[in-house]
Amino acid sequence: MFAQLLKYLQSLIYGIMKSIYRWLTGTCELQRICKSCNEIGDRTTAVEKSLGSSKTETLRKITTSLEININDAVQHIVIVKNIDTELSMNNEFICNISKCLVQICSYSVLKDHVESIRNIPYNSGNNEHEAMLIKLWNTLCPDNPLENRISKQWKEIGFQGLNPETDFRGMGLLGLQQLVYFTERYTQIARKVLSHSHHPTYGYSMALVGIHLTSMAYTLLLEDALKPHFYYSNVSCSIDEFHEVYCYLMVEFDSFWMSEKPESVLKFNEIKEKFLLNTQRNLKTVHVLRSYELM
Repeated sequence: MFAQLLKYLQSLIYGIMKSIYRWLTGTCELQRICKSCNEIGDRTTAVEKSLGSSKTETLRKITTSLEININDAVQHIVIVKNIDTELSMNNEFICNISKCLVQICSYSVLKDHVESIRNIPYNSGNNEHEAMLIKLWNTLCPDNPLENRISKQWKEIGFQGLNPETDFRGMGLLGLQQLVYFTERYTQIARKVLSHSHHPTYGYSMALVGIHLTSMAYTLLLEDALKPHFYYSNVSCSIDEFHEVYCYLMVEFDSFWMSEKPESVLKFNEIKEKFLLNTQRNLKTVHVLRSYELM
């Protein structure tokens, strides 16, 4: 009850302060944000918060809509906020608010896209799925031909059994796509990670760890924890950029694991949680996830 009352009072005071600032400056909150925030990440974050807390439902929906025309959304904001587009000072506002909306809306689209890929189960009867799996092997082990599709050899790159298909159940096709992206985009680095996974004392199952890291990236995306990365780095919220986040996690986790010198793979969950906390901390402070090894 007290928490609800406090939330109500905060909302009331916030609304009063916005009205006072509008009266004093002749501008709405969105205009003030776009004028005062020089950093694109700060600007987009503040614009999203302002729209999300708006009393106008149509403005709140802009932040979550999957099908939105940016120009139409900007014009709607101009009308609702009674912004005079004839004033030259507002031309910059329209430009800035448009850039913010592109970032905000494309993040929502990316979440939907990633979810759709995750929901596709790996199917050994699908030639495209099988081709991706074989490509993963050939890229990591070019000098060691795969003798059979059902083979103990899969354990060499970190799958659990004779048939990798069963390992993709949790993350679906997304888990395979990200492993293939990493090995193709950063082949030499991926092979180095594989060699680390074969360490006689600190070894781990590379493919399984990769699927766990897909789950981590997926969760961070859905919980909006990756918004700072996309907003502050000013990169497009595309599936490839999401895969780049995964590559960061693969390289940094490998380094973190080896530095921890675990006594056995039974320490995996404990070390994974420590790594996740470090990643979340970086997103809150540094904002952008970048590995020097991938540059």
